[in-house]
Formats: sequence, C-alpha cells, structure tokens
Amino acid sequence: MPKPWTSHLIIKALGVKKCNGSLEAAVEDLSLEKAMDVARQKQNDGHLTGADLKAQTREVIGTCVSMRVKIDGLWAKDALTTIANGEWDERFA
Repeated sequence: MPKPWTSHLIIKALGVKKCNGSLEAAVEDLSLEKAMDVARQKQNDGHLTGADLKAQTREVIGTCVSMRVKIDGLWAKDALTTIANGEWDERFA
C-alpha cells in the first residue's frame, strides 16, 4: 500500500484527528481545491492512475465517499456527478 494513504492526506487537509465516518453525524467538508492538492501530492508520489488532475481528483474524492467527507458542501458521490457533468471544469483550469 502506498504511503501516505490518501485517507491520511484527506484528514490532514481537513485539519482533524479523524473523520466521524457516520453518515448521520458527518460534518467534514473538504474544498475541491484541497482535494486537488491531495491529488497533486499523491501524483507526485506516483500513486494515482488518472490521466490528468481532474481524473486524479476524482480518485481522491472516491476515497471521500467511504470516509463520509463532503466536497464543497456536497456528498462526495454528488460532487463526482458534478465533476462528470463538467460543472466545475473551470476550477481545474
């Protein structure tokens, strides 16, 4: 397993000791830009397979799904849909 784990980098970016993980009590909210920063860090370590920053950020947000971390106020799955629909493309420029 490549270290540091994506989940650890997400927790560090959130500035918390650990994520709640409970769907009902989930309060962690990561900005898209911080998710992009995690993707850049993982890519620099050679740990992501995405062809570009957008695809790599989607990989990071995929980890946020299981961690119950929101992205810019959206559940991670909804954020992935938003990215797939091209609604945040200008933020990847």
